[in-house]
Amino acid sequence: MKARVERFHINIHDSVLEDLRDRLGQARLPSQIDGAGWTYGTDREYLDELLDYWHDHFDWRAVEARLNAYENFLVDIDGLRVHFIHRRSPHEGALPLVITHGWPGSVLEFLKIIDPLADPVAHGGSAEDAFHVVCPSIPGYGFSEAPRRAGFDVKRVAETVAHLMSTLGYERYGAQGGDWGAMVSSYLGRIDSEHCCGIHLNMVPVPRPPDDELSSLSESEMASLEEARKTMREKTGYQAIQSTRPQTLGYALNDSPAGLAAWIVEKFQEWSDCDGDVGRRFTKDELLANITLYWVTETITSSMRLYYESRASGRFGPVAERVWVPTGCAIFPREMYKPPRRWAEAVYNVVHWKEMAAGGHFAAMEEPEALVTDIRDFFRKVRPRAKKRSEGD
Repeated sequence: MKARVERFHINIHDSVLEDLRDRLGQARLPSQIDGAGWTYGTDREYLDELLDYWHDHFDWRAVEARLNAYENFLVDIDGLRVHFIHRRSPHEGALPLVITHGWPGSVLEFLKIIDPLADPVAHGGSAEDAFHVVCPSIPGYGFSEAPRRAGFDVKRVAETVAHLMSTLGYERYGAQGGDWGAMVSSYLGRIDSEHCCGIHLNMVPVPRPPDDELSSLSESEMASLEEARKTMREKTGYQAIQSTRPQTLGYALNDSPAGLAAWIVEKFQEWSDCDGDVGRRFTKDELLANITLYWVTETITSSMRLYYESRASGRFGPVAERVWVPTGCAIFPREMYKPPRRWAEAVYNVVHWKEMAAGGHFAAMEEPEALVTDIRDFFRKVRPRAKKRSEGD
């Protein structure tokens, strides 16, 4: 039986926004070591500025209007109401493309790339590169309902996305993502290869092959590997607690907007190509739109549980089996982990590899034009076999 797709209009109640403003006005921040900056975590001076802006100037209604300019839907999939944006292309023969976000992101990450992908002609491109774009909110994130039973790991997310694409009538589609979205896309390439014609990743989660000698790596590959090791040693405390005690942390972050902002903005500062100045890459409005989405939907705790569930199932990190569908990899210089190509080829059927000039973990926000160009370039290699979709909601 085909799942029922319902239109969805985003409209957070005024009382939620008033409560948020009241809490921001009563924020109690800790002291900081003199001159520490971001060394110990989120910088107090920057957070003060961000919270003041959030309280006095940020306009959530403008964010709602921007989201509502797209077609938003809810669909029941295996008992969970899943939110997604669906931007149909005006061009005949457009290839369906599902783009999945990660943590601490949301569908807001993709607002700069949805229209250029769906209507390339209006953005200086060719109609032959058009996509029907689907952007789901991962269950437990944003406007998607949170799982109520244990065990909903990253593979279950991929199964949900595959079900969504089937519900929309898309018999052949591509997948794209970074962070959790890269892992979801990878699982789609395994579990739904009959319909998923290719995956494009802007983070490539692969292990070192057991027979690969580090001595054979180039100087730049060794430097990237050492940088990744340093990140794992010094900057992954969030992973440890989110994959072991997300509920305990969730009580604090769900209750304090200042704490939530500090927890999330640190990741944008640390993981982006900003040279330590988060304002170089993201406006306060962009950062607060994403933070506020977590706040008004109360999904920070459920979002972190994906770490726990995926670790418990043994699916946190690289896929364990080879992915045979054609794979494109966009390697951004400030991504946390940049494997050598041959490591990626041991797991994926890599037919496209592009080392980008700039950008980091949040590629769709940081370097939208470069990401769109690379997605188009890769999918040209799989489009010749694409079939015209059947009509669906």
